[in-house]
Amino acid sequence: MITFNYETDFKIQDEDKTSQWVIECIENEEFEQGELNYIFCDDEYLHKINVEFLQHDTFTDIISFDYTMGKLVSGDIFISVERVKENASQFKVPFEEELHRVIIHGVLHYMGYKDKTDNEKQIMRDKENTCLKTLNL
Repeated sequence: MITFNYETDFKIQDEDKTSQWVIECIENEEFEQGELNYIFCDDEYLHKINVEFLQHDTFTDIISFDYTMGKLVSGDIFISVERVKENASQFKVPFEEELHRVIIHGVLHYMGYKDKTDNEKQIMRDKENTCLKTLNL
């Protein structure tokens, strides 16, 4: 089950289609969808989580808590809508594209993809782009 929760005024335009897209990306990697909770919030909300749980005193666009067991993808994904908007502007891409990139980014981490090294970042970006190409909203 995929749930969308909102700690800000923002709301996903089409939750059902977004859920189906995430499930397809998971299944394309030969994993199964478990419990995924997306929590959309503002910078302040996510900053508080970043400090409390990760001891990072910085703003970020996404924090994910991974509960994946084997091939069953599960977790809580917190997304700062403010940060996504700023990143979209900085990278000169539409907000919706950046939002969906972040939505799938967390799930890709749950399936074992990393982004610490340059090589890992490139593989992660390629996987994000592959998923984004299948998005039909």
